[in-house]
Amino acid sequence: MKTVRDKIMDIAEKKSLFRAQDILDVKKPQTELCRMVNDGTIIRVGWGLYSLPEAEIGENHSLVEAIKLNNGGVICLISALYFHKIGTQLPYETWIMRHNRNLASDKNHSVRFVYCTGDAFSYGIEKHIIEGTEVSIYSPAKTVADCFKYRNKIGMDVAIEALVDGWSSKKFSMDELWAAVKVCRITKIIQPYMEMIAK
Repeated sequence: MKTVRDKIMDIAEKKSLFRAQDILDVKKPQTELCRMVNDGTIIRVGWGLYSLPEAEIGENHSLVEAIKLNNGGVICLISALYFHKIGTQLPYETWIMRHNRNLASDKNHSVRFVYCTGDAFSYGIEKHIIEGTEVSIYSPAKTVADCFKYRNKIGMDVAIEALVDGWSSKKFSMDELWAAVKVCRITKIIQPYMEMIAK
């Protein structure tokens, strides 16, 4: 029969980052987690967030960390562009879309929040497994539409580059983009640029 420590190690070996609630069939693993932190078996990397000292860290590790610390958010804008390999922007912070301004946030990490509600929030969410963790990220088409919607936050030049590069690298179809544009209600803003790339 597996001990609490065994169950914690099972999770730690599957996920680069984990929380107490990730450990199934254990009601209160916090005591054992504290012991394992104290003896160096695992490390605490944030509030309620743990990792093996030698855990494999990939280029999208910051997305995993940000989502673990801000449950219910969706990776968006510059961070989603980088994940989908669209454009040339390097995110110096992780961009997360949220639907509730009142949710608590971890202020110790470089996270930039954007807010929206309804279909504009729920449309175009893809689930990707990164380092053993399911991360919600907007699709390429929804990300480009969001770039135009939030052009005042990221810059119109970034939005245009995302559109042109995403289209030329076949990250989305015109139908996919058009559907996302309608959800974001930015038809008049983006239409001249869509006509330009469609020629």
